[in-house]
Amino acid sequence: MAVVTIVHGRHTHLARQLWGLRRQTRLPDLQVVVAMDDPEVEQLARSQAGPWDVRVESLPRREGRLPLAAARNLGVAVASRAGAEQVMLLDVDCIPSPGLVERYAAVLGDERRRSPGPDVAPLVLAGEVAYLPPAPAGRDYRDLDLAALASPHPARPTLASDEVRPAEDLRLFWSLSFALTVRSWNAVGGFDEAYVGYGGEDTDFGQRLGASGGRLLWVGGAAAHHQHHPTSSPPVQHVHDVVANANRFARRWGWWPMEGWLDAFATLGLARRDPDGTWQVTDDAPG
Repeated sequence: MAVVTIVHGRHTHLARQLWGLRRQTRLPDLQVVVAMDDPEVEQLARSQAGPWDVRVESLPRREGRLPLAAARNLGVAVASRAGAEQVMLLDVDCIPSPGLVERYAAVLGDERRRSPGPDVAPLVLAGEVAYLPPAPAGRDYRDLDLAALASPHPARPTLASDEVRPAEDLRLFWSLSFALTVRSWNAVGGFDEAYVGYGGEDTDFGQRLGASGGRLLWVGGAAAHHQHHPTSSPPVQHVHDVVANANRFARRWGWWPMEGWLDAFATLGLARRDPDGTWQVTDDAPG
């Protein structure tokens, strides 16, 4: 199993993720870290990794924006060239629970034994991502019981540790923590690199999974703990990315992602909807 993580900043988050990977009941065989416009990542990734192969790749910004989709594609491509057959993509903000790698690998193996043929439809596994509150003053997450602290996401199912459940709504796919075989990745086509910056690329991936005849499975016993960090809702710092990516998504799929954010941007005077139905950023938008 290869682990792919994309990074810009968030060095403390990456250090905690590496700590979590060193504690796995089954260690990864390979970790690919893709640094987006961040030359300091390589030393950190190599110095704090466990006894597995580490590959660090770099990508520059594209038109001033972080290439999230392209970074994930590069990470999986590097893992595939290194011989990986299974890949787990884990957001840098996530600390894996001790059994995450082992559980993903086991379920992928079970599914392959059930459907051993060469023409198997793509399959994506998604474990629970639970959200951590801020660590108490003077404490670090690595000193705490993360499972006891974290709260599950209200829109995703909570499963028993041995449960696997087919997802009925592919709109709920997200890229924080998921796993699949390289064969499934290639069948879906990876992420669309025309999505640049923040928002929409993972919703598009979920729709492409469905269009390829694939399935999404919720997997119990595969928890990741999302580290707390300041956020804004709507994410006004990403208004240009969200509007551009939402327009691209709607042209392809015929419906709008991130509608709550788009409406909130409109209320704030940061975006407007033109008569042809597309969204535009206004002159008052930051950046």
